Amino acid sequence: MPSLKKGPKRVRSLEHDNLAGYLFISPWLIGFFGFMIIPMIISIYLSFTRYNVLTPPRWIGLQNFKDIFYDDPRFWQALKVTFTYVLGAVPLRLFFALVLAVLFSQKRMFVGLYRTMYYVPSLIGGSVAVAVMWRQLFGVSGALNSFLVKIGALQTGFGWNVHPKTALLSLIVLAAWQFGSPMLIFLAGIKQIPASLYESAAIDGANRVQAFFRITLPQLTPIIFFNLVMQTINNFMVFAQAYIITGGQPFDRTLVYVLYLFRTGFTYNKMGYACALAWILLFIIGVLTALIFRSSSYWVYYESGGDL
Repeated sequence: MPSLKKGPKRVRSLEHDNLAGYLFISPWLIGFFGFMIIPMIISIYLSFTRYNVLTPPRWIGLQNFKDIFYDDPRFWQALKVTFTYVLGAVPLRLFFALVLAVLFSQKRMFVGLYRTMYYVPSLIGGSVAVAVMWRQLFGVSGALNSFLVKIGALQTGFGWNVHPKTALLSLIVLAAWQFGSPMLIFLAGIKQIPASLYESAAIDGANRVQAFFRITLPQLTPIIFFNLVMQTINNFMVFAQAYIITGGQPFDRTLVYVLYLFRTGFTYNKMGYACALAWILLFIIGVLTALIFRSSSYWVYYESGGDL
């Protein structure tokens, strides 16, 4: 019977393997603790203090949170704007992503080129250059107004990104335009659906619309669930577009939450207050994500029949 004891050489070999493993993952560990865990601990401490960067933080307990909920109307405005933005941007982005993914899943000429072209906006969508371009496009003398005036839909130029009723809409349209990433994920999910299901449906006389709603859509519900969670989280953290295109104006109609948080911390030097705002946002995103997970058992289909 072989001995279960490990010799000294075997122990040293395992120690060397462990050390090598830790050395390889050390850049990630340094980044994880240095840029995530430690800043989070500092942030949660500062959220209970009055801190303006220039003087040492002073402990005030829950006063920041009380001021946010009871004496800060701009907090509620930012929350309202952000929820409106998310409720408009996420469904539109997922809708266009799903429609294009279904079209690009078919064998057509130059389909690879079209996939790349539609994915490019997601790669550059958060850049400063695209935000500046979008600001010009929806400006008074932009291409959109020039086209509408030419066809007679408008008499004069209209500032879409500065008017109170349409400023937020211009940001939602920009978000919907960046559907490339969820489109590729949907496309990968469609490729995994067995072709035999469509063959059986065709034998039973089902047309393409019926096959989509009876086969494609149910099979894609796990992918829809994943995209819904990720897009909800990402859109709650929108910042660059609102900061560059509208600056939160007019009348705070585009003052998204992260833009308000940024101004509170870096413009008004209320860093402790901004940290409290950040933790409130984290709590809101966590609750919404938990609700989406909770609802998944009612509409997400798994072949195994198990819940998430």
